[in-house]
Amino acid sequence: MACIDNREVYISFLRKHLSKERFFHTLAVEREAIFLAERYGVDTYKASLAGLLHDCVKGFSDEELIRLARSYNIPLSIWDLSSPQILHAPVGSIFAREYFGIKDREILSAIWKHTTGDKEMSTLDKIIFIADYIEYNRDFPGVSHLREIVKRDLNSAILFAINLTVGYIMRNNLAVHPKTIEVWNYLIKEGKSVLNEIYT
Repeated sequence: MACIDNREVYISFLRKHLSKERFFHTLAVEREAIFLAERYGVDTYKASLAGLLHDCVKGFSDEELIRLARSYNIPLSIWDLSSPQILHAPVGSIFAREYFGIKDREILSAIWKHTTGDKEMSTLDKIIFIADYIEYNRDFPGVSHLREIVKRDLNSAILFAINLTVGYIMRNNLAVHPKTIEVWNYLIKEGKSVLNEIYT
């Protein structure tokens, strides 16, 4: 695992390669991830590092993300090629390993899955996914309710977040990434009365 003393290196890289807004978003996600890790009994160091590096390549161009994805042997779908910024999650995961020397699989998994989610998600994966949605700079219809849901149940929070995302995408006549639908279907099939949590 990377040494915590490397934080200054991470911060320096992020300041250089992210916009000001994205940099402050990153710090806010890290803070929220630590809070959720404490609530759900997850290693706070791992949550901190995954939150800090989750958008490490978000400032890269579409062309660079595609180039890196190919160099890392990440399979590219039509969804990835039509919206290359979606690649910042899987590319960021491998970049964190190759550039920063992060070896912890749980941290790398959380970075990889933080945008679309995945049907196989650890508690840390879920924490980074939802922290990205609800960090304190976020301001959109439903976020206040989402912040309340996450205090009770992570699965319910993820379902509500997907509900909000899909609603926005459909209202704007955009395509829904199949991975997002897969996560929704998987959680629904888990059968945990989550819909009651979402709409109460």
